[in-house]
Amino acid sequence: AASDLYSLGCVLYEMVAGRPPFPGDDPTAVISQHINTAPVAPSWYTEHCPPDLEELILHLMAKAPDDRPQSAAEVREALGRVDPKEKSASHTEANVLDRLARGVFVGREKELDGLRKAFDEAFAGHGSIVMLVGEPGIGKTRAAQELETYARMRGAQVLWGPNHESEGAPAYWPWYRVGNAFVAAQGTDEIAPQIPPEATAELSRIFPVLRQGANFQEPEPVTDPEAAQFRLFDAYTAFVQAMSSQKPLLIALDDLHWTDKASLLLLQHLARELSHMRVLIVGTYRDTDLVRTHPLSEALATLNRESGFQRIVLRGLSREEVASYIRGAANVQPAPSVLEKIHEETEGNPFFLSEVVNLMVQEGTLTKESVSDIAIPDGVREALGRRLNRISEEANELLQMAAVIGQEFTYDTLTLLDDRGEDELLGLIEEALEARVIEEQDRPGRYRFTHAQMHDTLLAELSTTRRVRLHGRIGEALEQRWGDQADDRATRLAGHFVEAAMLTPRHAEKAVRYSKLAAAQAEAQAAWDVAARHYEHCLTLVSEAQDSLGEDEAALLTAHGTCSERAGEYRASWRSLMRARALYQERNELAGMARATLEALLVLAPPQRHLALVQEALAALGDGEPHLEARLLAYLVQPILASLLQPEDAERARARLSELAAKHGFEDVHVQILVLDADEAQDAGARASLFREAHERSARLGRPREAADALLRSGSGLLTAGRMDEAQAVMQETLAYAREHRIRYIEEGSAAVIAGILLARCDFETFDRLAEERSSDVLYPIYAH
Repeated sequence: AASDLYSLGCVLYEMVAGRPPFPGDDPTAVISQHINTAPVAPSWYTEHCPPDLEELILHLMAKAPDDRPQSAAEVREALGRVDPKEKSASHTEANVLDRLARGVFVGREKELDGLRKAFDEAFAGHGSIVMLVGEPGIGKTRAAQELETYARMRGAQVLWGPNHESEGAPAYWPWYRVGNAFVAAQGTDEIAPQIPPEATAELSRIFPVLRQGANFQEPEPVTDPEAAQFRLFDAYTAFVQAMSSQKPLLIALDDLHWTDKASLLLLQHLARELSHMRVLIVGTYRDTDLVRTHPLSEALATLNRESGFQRIVLRGLSREEVASYIRGAANVQPAPSVLEKIHEETEGNPFFLSEVVNLMVQEGTLTKESVSDIAIPDGVREALGRRLNRISEEANELLQMAAVIGQEFTYDTLTLLDDRGEDELLGLIEEALEARVIEEQDRPGRYRFTHAQMHDTLLAELSTTRRVRLHGRIGEALEQRWGDQADDRATRLAGHFVEAAMLTPRHAEKAVRYSKLAAAQAEAQAAWDVAARHYEHCLTLVSEAQDSLGEDEAALLTAHGTCSERAGEYRASWRSLMRARALYQERNELAGMARATLEALLVLAPPQRHLALVQEALAALGDGEPHLEARLLAYLVQPILASLLQPEDAERARARLSELAAKHGFEDVHVQILVLDADEAQDAGARASLFREAHERSARLGRPREAADALLRSGSGLLTAGRMDEAQAVMQETLAYAREHRIRYIEEGSAAVIAGILLARCDFETFDRLAEERSSDVLYPIYAH
């Protein structure tokens, strides 16, 4: 019944206004407006729409069924109150933007067709990734929203994971938003049984609320940083798989040019598993913001090798599409010369075009015949600036404060920053809403800027000093608002206090404190790039302060170097670790120097340089730290470094290493000795046995990559010795272990060896099953041929 009443409202709208409430070139675009967009008041198009009739039509077209009339009888009564002789209500200049249709979408037929085909494939169980690429304002998010409508029409669940330019967002922010959106809409009762307990434990690194569960168990500690990251990624993959088991899934990751490297690595991990899921991931990014060193550039190069990956590049709208947009949005057919000028100035950029049309409607110039009578802005910034000039100075000041808070902000936070009364503050917010500078979100009291460029324009108008002071006030306001839970939101607070630190020593101390907390939280999530960035902020603040702010610079340098190395930023890692070594040496803190040296040995460098570092650290350390000494010696006796030593020096180092391991029982050192012994063993059986023991010990230490590598080398040794049956059995075990721990290169290597053994034995039946199972791998088309 509520749908019938909505339909009646649409029919009445067209009868009165002479046009449908939601025009569009594409059926999905029209449906999208019906779902998401409020109609323009019909009286904008005619003087023959009595106010009571307009009120009824808009009541009938309410989005929520409960907000519509409850029966046809109620509608009939309302129609009886309409005076047909009454004219339309007069509209003041204050709400002139209400005459513009929102959500108008034109063109993009080819691009939307590609998106729909990708979704149809995902609907059939062959998931993939599509990237929407283009300059700011070109319509990437809008195209994704059109796909959202199509996906919902086909019964899919749509989850958005937006990114923000601010560094206040924690690691994995888009994935956190995706998961939260699902839980808010569906809950977890139905999918919980599909997620193993160990995966739930890992997911608590991204979703801390899971720790409140009755049977929650802390995630198992893993010393291998890559293994820790893989476990987390595998757990999130299981979560996505479970979400998509109920209905097909569309995940929209907006503004990926702002996301962290860890989130991009998670995307790459998921990409390898999508081919058998009912999941389509759509990402948007600005190609104008990418440089060769940007993390997204590296991620795109990796994703490009996946079979289910495609890019769709969006360009400006054509002249005809610009004309269609203006007709749909403003119900105006501009003069040809005016249309030509608008198209030339906007280059068909949809966001710039919409701002120009907004501005021209407000200034009353869209219907002019002569271009000389029109001052068309020559850039987005000017268009936005001229529109902002039409709202009050007080509203602009409030909006600038909101822009410093972020792309999204809340009423509660504004009340802590602004001394105005509630009525006055709400009046300014409503003024900004009417001007379409901001829009309400799904919950009361939550707002966001209508576009990132509106947010950027407001920020650019602030002086540096004023912006810095606002960051400090916002940081303190948020700290007060969150109270005892402030530490849990350290990343957000660190972002504000780091910006404010240059003016106020108190804020500098808070910036270091929250940055260290944020770094530790990122490390717990294996988000090494985020942790390194926070440590870098700490180091900058400590170096610029008149005192040390109570911080140990050498320890911060070591932490920064460690996280940078794990994030793949090797130059930054090396610089920090060398500075840390020098500081520890100056202070005669030799254990710290040795730890910094061990971290530096993980950074790729010429062997001669590593050798010098180890020898210098051993000479300084003496025998007061046996475990550190043993770890340094274990590096020294590796074949590459040992080859640079005199034979007698290498022999002495090896003997000392064995002595320390036997005396103190260092398990990690024992593993390294076992691998060395295995490499030197001449007998294949002994070699395999030593690698087997190294595998078992590494697995107990929580180092699955080392464990998998030892198992692979055990099987390879047996194969080299011609012991085919044993080799095949070990390789099958290696393949299973690598699959369990998602160690892709070991998985592919062991599968390739198994395939070779099967082909050598002419066991084509077993080979065919293996090849079919691993059909996505590059190796198998070659083997199969």
